[in-house]
This record gives sequence, C-alpha cells and structure tokens, in this order.
Amino acid sequence: MRIIRSSSIWLVLLVLCVPVNGGTEAFDAAAKLLPDRLANYKAVSSLQGLDDDGDVFNGTVIVARDYQSPAGDRFTVELFTTSSDSGAYARLTHGTSRIWFTYKPQEVKPLDVGTLGYVVPGSAYFYKGRAYVSIEARGRSGDQTLLDFARQLSETLDKGEGEIPALVKHLPNWETRSIHPAYAVSLAGLKEDLPNQPVLDAIKFDGGVEAVSANYDRARLAIVEFTTPQLATENDRAITGKVSELRAQGLAAPTAYRRIGNYGVFVFDASSEAEANQLIDQVKYQQVVTWLGENPFSYEKATREFTETTLGVLVSVVKASGIALVSCLAIGGFAGALLFNLRRSQQRAKEAYVDSDAMLRLNLDELTPEKDSTRLLGSGH
Repeated sequence: MRIIRSSSIWLVLLVLCVPVNGGTEAFDAAAKLLPDRLANYKAVSSLQGLDDDGDVFNGTVIVARDYQSPAGDRFTVELFTTSSDSGAYARLTHGTSRIWFTYKPQEVKPLDVGTLGYVVPGSAYFYKGRAYVSIEARGRSGDQTLLDFARQLSETLDKGEGEIPALVKHLPNWETRSIHPAYAVSLAGLKEDLPNQPVLDAIKFDGGVEAVSANYDRARLAIVEFTTPQLATENDRAITGKVSELRAQGLAAPTAYRRIGNYGVFVFDASSEAEANQLIDQVKYQQVVTWLGENPFSYEKATREFTETTLGVLVSVVKASGIALVSCLAIGGFAGALLFNLRRSQQRAKEAYVDSDAMLRLNLDELTPEKDSTRLLGSGH
C-alpha cells in the first residue's frame, strides 16, 4: 500500500510539473528575445510576464520590457510569441493597429520592419516569424528613434516564412489598403472578426483550420480554409444545414455561402445576394497535391522536365546561332559597303591617273610621252 501511495504521489507531482516546466521554457525562450541590450539601447526594467488571450492566436507567452536610448528616449516593448507565423499575423490584425484602422485610418502608415508592420503616432506594431511586437514611445521620443529601435529589435528575430499567409492573397484585391484583412487561427478569433453571426457555430476549427475576412464596401467577405477535403465536406454539410435553419427562423444569416475547393466562403451584410455571389466568384481555390509517400509519377515528371529542358536548350542555341549569323552578315555588309564607298570617293578625288614605273607598256599610238627612251625597243627589234 505504501508503494502504491508513493507512486501515486510521484505521478501527481510529475503531472503538475509538466505545464510549469513548459511555461518556464516558453518564458525563457521569449526572454532571450528581449536581452539587456539591443545595439545602443539598454534595458531599464526587468522582464515581466503578462497575461493575454493566447488561445485565440495560438500564443505561448507574452513578455514586456522598457528600453532607453543614449539620448534618453524610452520605449515599452511587448513581445507576443505564438506557435506559428500565421498566429503572429493574426495577432497583428487584432491588435491596437486594428483600432487605428477603424477610427483613424489616415494616420496608419506602413512600417518597413519585420514581415509586416504599421506605425501610428507614438507607436509601432509588426510581426516577424512567430513573434508579434508592440512598441510604445514614452515621453516625447521622435518617430525616427522609434523606427530605428524597431529595426534593431526586428533584426534579432527569426524571419520564419518571411511572407504573410497565402490565404490572404486569395482575397479579391487583397493588396487594397481599404479592405484591411483580419486573420483568425481559432473560432474565437473568427467570431471576434464577425460578431453576432450564429452560422459560425457550425464550423469546426480542427487540424489547423484558418480563416481571413475583409471589408468590401458594406459587405464582409470571409474565407475559411480547411486542411483536407474530408474536413471541407463535413463542415460544408454542417454550414449548409445551419444556414437553412437560420433563414427559416428569420435569424441573422450570411447573404451568400459557397464551398470552393477546400474553402468555405461567406459574404455577410451585402446589399443583395447577386452582389454577394459576384464577390464570391472572385475567390479562386488553388489546389496543391502532396503525396504522403513516393510520387508514383516521378519518372514521367522527370522525363517530361528533361525533354522540355533539352528542347528549350536546342531552341535557344538555334535562335542564338541565327541571330549571330544575321548579325555577322549585317555588320559585314555594312562594313563592306562603307569601305567600297570610301574607296570610290577617294578615287574620284584624284586629279590624274599615275601609271606605275614598273609597268611594261606598248606605245603603239605614239601619243604618250616617253619618260626614258633608252628603255624602249627600237624599230629593228
């Protein structure tokens, strides 16, 4: 009995220590990202751990620290680490910059720091890799010093994929500033982007499901990407049933919904269903096939690539040879014509023709004056 009780106690202690150690490791990893000194900036406060709704963005930990420049400029840094690049991007789209985009969009400027960032009066926000960073200037620190500090901090962070999530690029006119995409890696995050939409309860965010939404005039477009066709089919069935149920009860429902590949595409608050469908028509699903094992068509693919490469090289050589031949003929013809015309003009410019003294000439007409009569043949010869 004592052995059983001791084993149970050790098991309980082991279970309790697992999350503590996990949290400590995450905090220590984040603490290394905010060292005591960053270039010319030194830390003037101890590292603090803050509470945040990390589950919404797949976050791990958030830490904060104050830094000061040699000139006395002071900044407060909050660094939020996540389990994925898309989680950090989602945190950026849900952060303070979103409030500025909503109420004072004219004061939001792009920030050339990290993968993507924004700067507003007195603050800078960006994400890079799995880290989201918020920097707030204290006192009257200049914008140039703020940007310099942001760049110094960004250079110490891992760049990760180095691009915004590919799903964002499938939005219609995704580069347009006015749509301001909001990214979600959890159902709670999507509900924050699209409040009071009960149809979202039918979506299961399992297996890495992610979503993006954006404004198009009064309408709001949302794309939910499911990782497999099976998940897309199951969710499509549940969403279609939920939409029918909401419309039958006269409750809030999307103006239009459609499945496109592994995407579930919604349009909310559009003026008409036709307008909503026109917006959905602009969403294109790009299918990517990944083999779990060896690709059975690898030999055919390699043969096709070799053939295309060989034909491409052959065509390039023929083209280059033809161009070289035509160029040589053209240059040679031009040079020959130029030389011929030059010789002709020189010949015309001479006043008289001069025979060579070494030439043997028969003076049959006796009209040409003789230069040396002793060299001429006499009449008896």
